[in-house]
Amino acid sequence: MAKNQYSDEQKNKVFNEEFMPHIDSLYNFAHRLTFDEDDAKDLVQDTYLKAYRFIESFEQGTNAKAWLFRILKNSFINDFRKKSKQPPKVDYQEVETFYNSDDVDRPITTDLRAETLKDMIGDEISNALNSLDVDFRTVIILCDLEGFKYDEMAKILDIPIGTVRSRLHRARNLLKEKLSSYAKKMGYI
Repeated sequence: MAKNQYSDEQKNKVFNEEFMPHIDSLYNFAHRLTFDEDDAKDLVQDTYLKAYRFIESFEQGTNAKAWLFRILKNSFINDFRKKSKQPPKVDYQEVETFYNSDDVDRPITTDLRAETLKDMIGDEISNALNSLDVDFRTVIILCDLEGFKYDEMAKILDIPIGTVRSRLHRARNLLKEKLSSYAKKMGYI
C-alpha cells in the first residue's frame, strides 16, 4: 500500500479537520486509563505528536477517532510497561517541602484515585470501573462510554472481534458483580 504524500498545508488541514475534533474524547479516555490529569494531558499530547508525525499512514475517509484511540492505547501500554520495569521514584524536595509546611498535621488521603474521580460519575461506579483490570476497563470505556462499535474496538485494541465481545461480556459481568450491592441499596434490584 502506497503512503499518502501530503504537503504541509494538506497535513495541517487533515490534522485540524480530522484529528482535533476528538481531543476531548481522547483526554477523557486517557484520564480514565491513567487516573491523573497531567499524565492524561501528556498522553494526549504524545498521541497528537505521533498522529502528525505519521499522518501519511492515515487513510482519509476512515475513522480518524478510532485511529487516534489506537495510537493513544498503544502509547499508554508502552509507557505502562516501561514504568512497571522502573523502580518507584521519590521526589525528596517535595517531601521536605511538605514536612516543613503548615499542612504537616493535616490528614492525607491515601487514595488519590478517589480524590481525582470525585467529581466524575458516581463514586461507586467510578471505583468499580477503576478496580477492573486495564483490559476490561478499556473495553467498557471504548464501548459504553465512547460508543465505538465492535469492529472499531478490534482495530483500536488490535485483537479479534470475538475477543472484543468476550472481553466486553466478562467486563460487564465483573462490573455487575461489583455494583450489585450498590444497585440493591439504590432500589434498582
